[in-house]
Amino acid sequence: MTVSTEGMKVNWGSRSWRASVELLSSMRFSISLLTVICIASIIGTVLKQAEPLGNYVNQFGPFWAQVFSLLSLNTVYSAWWFLLILAFLVISTSLCIARNAPKIFADLNQLKENVREQSLKAFGHRADAALAEAPEAAARRIGQTLVQSGWKVKLQQRAGNGWMVAAKKGSANKLGYIAAHSAIVLVCVGGLLDGDMIVRAQMWLNGKSIYAGGGLIADVPVQHRLSDKNPTFRANLLVAEGTQSGIAILNQPGGVLLQELPFSIELKKFIVEYYSTGMPKLFASDIIIHDKETGEKIPARVEVNHPASHRGIEIYQSSFDDGGSSVTLKAIPMAAASKPFEIQGTIGGSSQLTNGQGEGAEKMTLEYTALRVINVENFASGGSMGSGADVRKVDLHQAIDTRLGAANKTVTQKELRNVGPSVSYKLRDASGQAREFHNYMLPVKTDPAEDSPAVYLMGVRETPAAPFQYLRIPVDAEGGMETFLRLRAALANPAQRELAVKRYASQAIGRERPELMQQLAASTSRALALFAGEDAGGAAGSSGIAGKPKTAAGLQAISDFMEANVPEAERNRAGEVLIRILNGALFELTQMTREQAGLKPLGQDEKTRAFMSQMVLSLSDANFYPAPMAFELKDFTQVQASVFQVARAPGKTIVYLGCAFLILGVFAMLYVRERRVWVWLAPRGKEGVQADDGNVAGSMPESVEGHSHATMALSTNRKTMDGDKEFEMLKMKLLQAPL
Repeated sequence: MTVSTEGMKVNWGSRSWRASVELLSSMRFSISLLTVICIASIIGTVLKQAEPLGNYVNQFGPFWAQVFSLLSLNTVYSAWWFLLILAFLVISTSLCIARNAPKIFADLNQLKENVREQSLKAFGHRADAALAEAPEAAARRIGQTLVQSGWKVKLQQRAGNGWMVAAKKGSANKLGYIAAHSAIVLVCVGGLLDGDMIVRAQMWLNGKSIYAGGGLIADVPVQHRLSDKNPTFRANLLVAEGTQSGIAILNQPGGVLLQELPFSIELKKFIVEYYSTGMPKLFASDIIIHDKETGEKIPARVEVNHPASHRGIEIYQSSFDDGGSSVTLKAIPMAAASKPFEIQGTIGGSSQLTNGQGEGAEKMTLEYTALRVINVENFASGGSMGSGADVRKVDLHQAIDTRLGAANKTVTQKELRNVGPSVSYKLRDASGQAREFHNYMLPVKTDPAEDSPAVYLMGVRETPAAPFQYLRIPVDAEGGMETFLRLRAALANPAQRELAVKRYASQAIGRERPELMQQLAASTSRALALFAGEDAGGAAGSSGIAGKPKTAAGLQAISDFMEANVPEAERNRAGEVLIRILNGALFELTQMTREQAGLKPLGQDEKTRAFMSQMVLSLSDANFYPAPMAFELKDFTQVQASVFQVARAPGKTIVYLGCAFLILGVFAMLYVRERRVWVWLAPRGKEGVQADDGNVAGSMPESVEGHSHATMALSTNRKTMDGDKEFEMLKMKLLQAPL
């Protein structure tokens, strides 16, 4: 029996109806639908699903983001066209099974013993032999031998004392076809039951609608809530430590639906362990399930791949988040008008700020977005800090060795280090524009040189798709950044700059050469003014939330001055002199601020030189910091939250059954061969018989009885080497009584 790819033929209805039924039940239509589903699944795997529209705009642009939204490619598995294709695939595959299953089951019991003896000569596997047995005795011996080998056998006596032995083995091959196609139906049905089809049906029939607003969960109207009797759902539930919740959230295109649960989950403790790379290797939740109907309290532990279950609802550990940690931030002035202060907030909340005084004061919103207690960074020479490899050197042995051997070998060497907590926040102006900031709590030593100072890292980026750019503020001898703040304030003060200029000129030249000292003082004053960003009117440049300083400042101002006033041939020499003057003046300004603060002056050593070099770079970069203030994390109280996925999935068992059917079906179709063997036994005649080797077996007298001529043929659904070996083995076992 062969399985046809054509569809079901019906003899009633219009021509269009008959053509539609034939197409819907054909195998080619099922394969086409399955191909479309596979392509859609690839898209759903490659393209992140259910992300905010802004994320797609940032990554792919507004045109493709609109295309994804129109075609529902950002929610493939819940798209109406995907569910419709699944439904058609179920119907088409079911019709294919209904069309072919009766033929397959009927063929299981058919041994085709009525085949004509002349037809056996057309088979590829065929053998003839003369047996010293009567046809009936040979037939019974051959049948018994086949039965002992697991064959299903039937004997048929024909006219003329001839006997036909028909046998069959490997019928499970055809059952594999039914099992594999049934698996497709079961998996699709399970997918439809566990998908959004039931939820959408409730929205259509019960007047439920998607909620697109904000506010408290308790204030969401009933038309946006699903009953705890909902037969199927898969929702997310965030529970902070020490709190409990019994309402989960179903993410939908354009908003959410609230799913009532027959119980509430209380999070007692959240546990997280990390690998050396900073990735979590274990996160688990100790919870108490509060049954709303009975009031029973059931303790449980939920880990990844180890869910808890209650009232037919599985509770999975999905991820973890911040549960409302409290942070204390200290404002670091980045503009002359800003003053230092401390502010407390909660992650996920916001605070209102005012920059300046009077009617022109700028109002801003400080949004606390994230607190990370652990930050593991790669500080190897080939890591994020840059590579120090000599590109001219080619070491083939080392190159091969780094790529072979243990699986933990990598081309990129890693030096992982936990740099401590960090805080992320956004500063949003009155027009709604915001920048994102990421500041580390502890200083980080980014340069492996012994004398290099540790630095405070303060990152900023314009969009979520852009990387953070960091301002590096060196740590002073007291372990803070107060020296930077005092020096920045003194740099913006003309009187302080003048004092530093006089000190520098006096120490560099001496009072015995007043003319030269006056020239040096003028050059030094000009360099400090340029570096401070002072314009012609004497106002120092300042930066605001809008971005760049009003006038050029820092090393950029020095560069602009050189290009505008110094011939190109003399710029290198003049630039070296001007930078040396600037460094000396800034050092004296630093010493002045430390004396005024009652601190001992800095020493004249390599460590101080490295500190001042980084300080000059920090002061220069600070002019371009796009906010009037930065916020340093001073203290925090972490509150963790666990994100659970709660699911009532009646289709899960059906999908598992479908997977089992698929495994059995594929195994049966690939590894089980259907074979049929026929042996025709006829009485021997006097003319002799030509054996399968081409030689004449010999002539027997007409009166000789008890001898027979055997013709054997083997049929298999696949031509393989195993089939050839089996035929030779059967020929030896069944035709073992030659004359």
